Amino acid sequence: MPTPHLLSIAVLVLMFVVATALPINMGVLAFVGAFLVGTFVADMPAKAIFLGFPADLFLTLAGITYLFAVAQKNGTIDWLVRLAVRAVGGRIAAIPWIMFGIAALLTSVGAVSPAAVAIIAPIALGFAARHGINPLLMGLMVVHGAQGGGFSPMSIYGGITNKIVHKAGLPLNEMATALASLGFNLMVAAGLFCLLGGLKLMRKPQRAAQPVAAMAGGFAMHESFSARAMAGATMVAPLEDDGYDASKKAGEDAPGTFCQYLTVAGLIALGVLTLYFKLDIGFVALTIALLLTLTAPNLQKDALNQISWPEIMLIVGVSTFVGVLDKMGTIAFVGHSVAGLTSPLIAALLLCLIGAVVSAFASSTAVLGSLIPLAVPFLQGGDVSAIGFIAAMAVSSTIVDVSPFSTNGALVLANAQGVDRQAFFRSLMLYGAGVTLIAPVVLWFLFVVLAT
Repeated sequence: MPTPHLLSIAVLVLMFVVATALPINMGVLAFVGAFLVGTFVADMPAKAIFLGFPADLFLTLAGITYLFAVAQKNGTIDWLVRLAVRAVGGRIAAIPWIMFGIAALLTSVGAVSPAAVAIIAPIALGFAARHGINPLLMGLMVVHGAQGGGFSPMSIYGGITNKIVHKAGLPLNEMATALASLGFNLMVAAGLFCLLGGLKLMRKPQRAAQPVAAMAGGFAMHESFSARAMAGATMVAPLEDDGYDASKKAGEDAPGTFCQYLTVAGLIALGVLTLYFKLDIGFVALTIALLLTLTAPNLQKDALNQISWPEIMLIVGVSTFVGVLDKMGTIAFVGHSVAGLTSPLIAALLLCLIGAVVSAFASSTAVLGSLIPLAVPFLQGGDVSAIGFIAAMAVSSTIVDVSPFSTNGALVLANAQGVDRQAFFRSLMLYGAGVTLIAPVVLWFLFVVLAT
């Protein structure tokens, strides 16, 4: 007869399979799994199951995504993108790097990765079509940029990882994980730039910059493509040229509004208050978002509806289920079992590979929430650098989102223009497979083997 630990692990695996095969939020599955496993396998009362609910993580996610929704509603994000695009002038070779940087900036200040890609991908791939840039290069630069900024202390991924590590009692170095993610994604982006035509772009003559609204159908298009990609669509008709209206140019050249300048100041204040003064990022983000809302209540009235509730449901649901596993002793059981089967170094490699493979088809946030706790027992032994492993595990579980089966990869596929869609899909799939198999091994060597 299966032991309670094996039953709970089987439920976790089943959750990943169902969430991958069907359009069902894994957070719902995780809450139900926590109830069923906690009640009927571990004989836990409901109050004990509730103790696993991460209230601080919920507040962090809600606060950051609400602040980002406010910044999007008042036009700050679009305004910053326009400024960055205008800054490149006619330097065609700089455009992929500008898109990388903007995507990294958005996720580093709290945007969920798919939201950042959904905003930037239509613009970036529109540039690619008009300026003869390889669309695969441009799409991958956007995704790697979004993942590169994804582990800053103010980001969603960073907040999740840091809270899990802190709760486990492991050594915590927030900037180590953030810099590892940015550095590795930057290195991969540089390689892609050289391999996919970036060097040829540097030899091209400069061209006059085009108005940003002419790119990929404008900013308003990103929401519909985000919805389609998140629903699981991977084969979507290309964007149509919206026919740029020259009358819009005056509005696009206009300086920022008072609300937009205030929002930028708020984002800077978020960084200062959380990083320097160590205030809770969830409370600070909600406070800044409220102050911005009070300055223009009518403009911001729908911002609350744009909070990433599905992602929040997923993350807190998985965290609650992991809390049940922790109370049952399943986390310690798995960790000791992995450590007992092989050396700690090989165990670390196996977890990095598992995280990458699962994340390529399922949610990266769910993988981070469920796999990092499994490593706690053998990390506490000191044979493996905890800081190095967390960095390797975090990057391994997120860099694979270039896969066309993930939301980010699907968004790139959806917005590619002037391409053979089947061929583009195959290119993304082959690249995603290569990253899934190679990146964890390289990351393990760099951050675990060399650091141990």
